[in-house]
Amino acid sequence: HSERRQYFTETDEIVNKKVKKALDVGLRPILCVGESLEDNEAGRTEKVITGQVQAALAGVSSTSRLAIAYEPIWAIGTGGAATGKQANATISLIRSTVVSLWDNETAQAVRILYGGSVTSSNIAEFIAEPEIDGALVGGASLKANEFVSIVNQTVAIKSTQ
Repeated sequence: HSERRQYFTETDEIVNKKVKKALDVGLRPILCVGESLEDNEAGRTEKVITGQVQAALAGVSSTSRLAIAYEPIWAIGTGGAATGKQANATISLIRSTVVSLWDNETAQAVRILYGGSVTSSNIAEFIAEPEIDGALVGGASLKANEFVSIVNQTVAIKSTQ
């Protein structure tokens, strides 16, 4: 979870070790990256996100078993979310970073998700974007009807793309 960097002072090195260990034991890790409100407002999103992805995947062999979630810290549990266009641009940046680390084929196989106050009311805006492969759903997953609606909308939109 991208908040772990803030609240548990997990460093890029710790995140890198966790990714490597998860892959070593056959798990499919979800690497969460995201910027603070301060970084976002100061125009540092690209630098922060690129740095987090590069550091987390340093020394990791090319693999499509990894998923990456863009979770802007300022949107987690706040009810505020990025726009679909903002999330798509950042996810495109993440995919480009993966291309630079590995290759285009692997980068296209890595699933990149958006997470940050995803609800049944806004999921369509994110899923309709071409670079967003899915969603990392937080609080909305605790309400069965809400989660089912998110899943159904996602399936309906992705099946037409």
